Amino acid sequence: MEVRINKFLSEAGVCSRREADRQIEAGNVTIGGKTARMGDQVSDGQEVCFCGRPVQKEKEMILIALNKPAGIVCTAEKREKNNVIDFLHYPKRIYPVGRLDKESEGLLLLTNNGEIVNKIMRSGNMHEKEYIVTVNKPVTDSFLRGLAGGVPLVELNATTRKCKVWGIGKRQFGIILTQGLNRQIRRMCEYFGYRVEKLVRTRIMNIELGDLKAGTYREVTPQEYKELMRLVKDSSNTTVIHGRDGGDR
Repeated sequence: MEVRINKFLSEAGVCSRREADRQIEAGNVTIGGKTARMGDQVSDGQEVCFCGRPVQKEKEMILIALNKPAGIVCTAEKREKNNVIDFLHYPKRIYPVGRLDKESEGLLLLTNNGEIVNKIMRSGNMHEKEYIVTVNKPVTDSFLRGLAGGVPLVELNATTRKCKVWGIGKRQFGIILTQGLNRQIRRMCEYFGYRVEKLVRTRIMNIELGDLKAGTYREVTPQEYKELMRLVKDSSNTTVIHGRDGGDR
């Protein structure tokens, strides 16, 4: 059985398909001792190396939920000193499902399964992500209606989808998104003259942050995983393009 090299690396927990494509183009992947090219196939028994190290598929599927503190960057890049992988020190190779920008906090999923990454984060799949947002001045009804109705983001040449928004406190509101434009919530607020002071993601689909303490993680429960698989069953796993799907908040 043959499989595309980017899918092989994704399923092996090395990186997402998109990152695999970048690494292939950079010449960091070999198949049977030869430098891999985009679209190459891997056959059973062939040796694949990533940055000079042999790659073996993980038999165990890992999916954990982290309460990401502010200041941690959602990348596996070692050159970023505050990268989430070094922060976690998880004993097996995993990488983040989508992103939360450096200043944002809350629920972040990490896995060794690239197919789940793309199914969860691809904007076209319409999967919900919920946030609690604190802004710099009192929240008004007109502000909330404006956010809910769709906001033109000229710098991204896009208009946000209609979404559910509700007030929580004087300067706080909740919002549920089904897309992932770059720094979307912050840009939406800026459009109406507000500045985000704190942004916490509390839910991704059926998985909730709950009372998980900042900087700690837990395994996703079998019940949560079963429901997650039901929800993504008919989802596309087309490679995610960051900045459009799964971008920063």
